[in-house]
Amino acid sequence: MLLQGKKALIFGIANERSIAYGIASQMKKEGARLAFSYAGDAIKKRIEPINEELGGEFLVKCDVSSDDDVQRSAEYVKEQWGDVDILVHSVAFAHRDDLKNRFIDTSREGFLLAQNISAYSLVCLCRAFEPLMKEGGSIMAMTYHGSQKVITNYNVMGVAKASLEASIRYLAADLGAKGIRINGLSAGPIKTMASSGISGFKTILHTIEERAPLHKNVTQDEVGKAALYLASDLSSGTTGEIIYVDAGYNIMGI
Repeated sequence: MLLQGKKALIFGIANERSIAYGIASQMKKEGARLAFSYAGDAIKKRIEPINEELGGEFLVKCDVSSDDDVQRSAEYVKEQWGDVDILVHSVAFAHRDDLKNRFIDTSREGFLLAQNISAYSLVCLCRAFEPLMKEGGSIMAMTYHGSQKVITNYNVMGVAKASLEASIRYLAADLGAKGIRINGLSAGPIKTMASSGISGFKTILHTIEERAPLHKNVTQDEVGKAALYLASDLSSGTTGEIIYVDAGYNIMGI
């Protein structure tokens, strides 16, 4: 098994439709030990059944907008496991209005919120969990093509994902000295709780099927399989990269 005995901490799973769920499922099949974060009691109730289903060893409370909460979560994980081999960042948020109005009308508060939750949280988590990761450790974050091209109604989240991808490159330079890798997975559109907040999402799905080289939308499991590569020793020479899992849509021009 690719991940036999590896300890994988998953941030951002919301329900069984989450991309993080697909990643966790694939990691479980390959022998990983799992644990999951939750931001509040409402989310905790939703992921408790998932934790049980996937054999998670514990849940850890973590509001990624709070430095203190992030540090407490790292201390709790250290108590439970001692160290961590794999960290999955699947966290993003923006106000719904900022995903349907013109980007130029984004408020300062809305812009900073999207950056804080969707991008800076990765930096904060890496800083807190770096001491728990040994050489060969792997960190991965979920991103989207809207970071590189204008996607209708993606708006402030596209800018946040661009920041996330730049952060991955700079973090790769910092963490590489310890032999820790960090990469991004740019998944094609998938029907999730997060995507439901994007106006016109059905049109995006249809466009991918029509224009992508593989003429289909990708699944959670396909993203999960790419995550296995990044989590395992198969990617021992790969860091600071953005791996696309989008049926090839990102390569297409007119």
